[in-house]
Amino acid sequence: MKRIFASVFLAILLATSGLAQRAAINRHVVVMRNNPHVESVDTLSAFTVGNGHFAMTVDATGLQTFPEQYSKGMPLGTFSDWGWHSFANTGNYKPADALVAKDFGKGHKELYSAQFKKPGRQHDASEWLRKNPHRLHLGALGFDFSGLDGNGIQGVSNVAQTLDMWTGCVSSSFDYAGRHYDVRTVCDPQHDRVAVSIHSDGPIRLALRFPYPTGGHSDDACNWLANDKHSTQLSVVSGREATITRQIDATRYGVWLKASADAGFSCSENTVRISTQAHDFSLVCAFSPKPVTSPSALGAASADASFGAIEQASARYWQGYWQKGGIVDFSHVADKRAREIERRAILSAYLLAVNDAGSTPPQETGLTYNSWFGKFHLEMIWWHQAQFALWGHPELLDRSLQWYFKAEPMAREIARRQGYQGVRWMKMTDPSAQEAPSNIGSYLIWQQPHPIYLAELLYRAARAEAQNAGYGSATGHKATPKEVINKYAKIVDETAQFMASFATYDAKRKRYVLKGCIPAQETLPADTTFNPPFELSYWHYALETAQQWRLRRGLKRNAQWDKVLKQLSPLAYNADSLYLAAESATNTYTNVRCTSDHPALLGALGVLPDNSLINDKVMSKTLDWIWQNWNWPTSWGWDFPMTAMTAARLHRPDRAVDALVMPMQKNTYLNNGHNYQDGRLRVYLPGNGGLLTAVAMMCAGWDGSKRPNPGFPAGWDVRWEGLLPLP
Repeated sequence: MKRIFASVFLAILLATSGLAQRAAINRHVVVMRNNPHVESVDTLSAFTVGNGHFAMTVDATGLQTFPEQYSKGMPLGTFSDWGWHSFANTGNYKPADALVAKDFGKGHKELYSAQFKKPGRQHDASEWLRKNPHRLHLGALGFDFSGLDGNGIQGVSNVAQTLDMWTGCVSSSFDYAGRHYDVRTVCDPQHDRVAVSIHSDGPIRLALRFPYPTGGHSDDACNWLANDKHSTQLSVVSGREATITRQIDATRYGVWLKASADAGFSCSENTVRISTQAHDFSLVCAFSPKPVTSPSALGAASADASFGAIEQASARYWQGYWQKGGIVDFSHVADKRAREIERRAILSAYLLAVNDAGSTPPQETGLTYNSWFGKFHLEMIWWHQAQFALWGHPELLDRSLQWYFKAEPMAREIARRQGYQGVRWMKMTDPSAQEAPSNIGSYLIWQQPHPIYLAELLYRAARAEAQNAGYGSATGHKATPKEVINKYAKIVDETAQFMASFATYDAKRKRYVLKGCIPAQETLPADTTFNPPFELSYWHYALETAQQWRLRRGLKRNAQWDKVLKQLSPLAYNADSLYLAAESATNTYTNVRCTSDHPALLGALGVLPDNSLINDKVMSKTLDWIWQNWNWPTSWGWDFPMTAMTAARLHRPDRAVDALVMPMQKNTYLNNGHNYQDGRLRVYLPGNGGLLTAVAMMCAGWDGSKRPNPGFPAGWDVRWEGLLPLP
């Protein structure tokens, strides 16, 4: 282990230099050739503009004209980090109302936040706590085609729409009811506002429609039939300016509109209409977590409030994003699959910067539409965010990772009520860090080591920059390695404290076991499952990394953590030398429950580096069995890059490429780049993030890898710049 850590930075220096002797990649060409384009109304190919904490998704008109028709495709969301709502808590429900006592044979009772199926207060409390708060759709800005004989969405014709990822602009051209429209849509990179420029050969009418929340598990969050439950107050400041105050139960927020030409403003039934006789017209629409009584209330967000200024700011931001971060070029690879991998990677890099670069961990559907009530899942943060550090944008990872400081008191209380030290990170939560009740999520543990891994990636990025390795030198991430250590040391320490105390000592076999948990493969029950392989390997990696952090701070290794490391249970395998889904799952290869959902045991070597618990030969044989026999349709988007990463570490690059492009529905990447899962999850950003992480690893390698592009076959001339290797 000491040898591995000693070689880390040499590997970074070698890997991040890429193929320096070659000519620099023309990044503009790479990005532009992957810009998505549509020539018809496609409800699964809506495009999004955003800045990481605020985003708007638009239909074929360049606005949000047809939200009902897109609701079952790619919903037309306007979401933010701050926009949340709760229905009235008429039952005065509290988190304690949803707790259940469990005994996992550790000598003490543990209280878990659970869902209750039996009618009564506990059931009602757990349901209310799961649904509230939920992310709020802030409003749909679209064309007002009422009164025109255009036949609704079917009347939109001659569509030509492109998302220019180099500038962050959606350009849309279409005809409707005998009129032609040209539209450009952009989002301010610094403020929660969008700007739209419209040219038409007739008068222009817009409508800003405000829905009431649905509180639905997975939907567009738009109830258009509850106008009596919320209010919209319009205040016309001038012929070109208006403010809007929204009231939804106890939630209030504001909107500011600024037009480029004289316009009429009116409001009825929670719809603000804007009309103008001008044929060239632009509108800036700014959203605020507080009511906007005047532009001055927006502060800096009211400055440069013109379409031209915001369009220029967007172009500067996105060009900087592409020029300063990592890039891949597959144009020199003859295999036709390479072109598709590049398309997926570039589109994913855009989508994650739009949806995932906020001040809180992202939900699985980002800022596009709601899933799991708009809440975020901390076991998914690694899949969303690790790629930012690997692709030259560690500052975007740092934004959301800081949220853990806010969540720390809640996490400490969870650990305390369950009899453990340190902090136990919740699974499903919201900006308040309140744990959502769940009969699965509350028992997961693989989210626990994520902050350690992600903090280590920030440290490595800062170290690579300090070593002038050609990585991240212009990303804007100015933290030094020492600053990263000082900033996150407490989170790393307290996370490791829980992990060490959660491991239970088996005196009979003189080892530490992990029990009383549901593994990442969520088909196994908490009551009987022990020693899942991915979690064991993750415990080993995270505790050793936490020890390294102590040494970097001039502290001694923690003796208890070393004891757990030394005596941690090995990964169990059967007589056929195949790893088990858990040591308790002796029927792994005959029970369909054990061969469905995530093949998480592959992550024990793939997501994680090789360690003393892993037998590479057993893992390679296990990979072969899973490849041939797993119930792949039940898997999820990140399972395919995870499989690729495992194959790469096993020096099987052909299998790694096969995994990246495996022809399964949940490994589908739509025209707009979104990782499609099924009719419920048309967006699944952990798949996009996993793809980027796998590609970075297959290009830049991992600690101890030696040849260039170690995850790709020898004949693949993949060219890249600015990528960081995995541990």
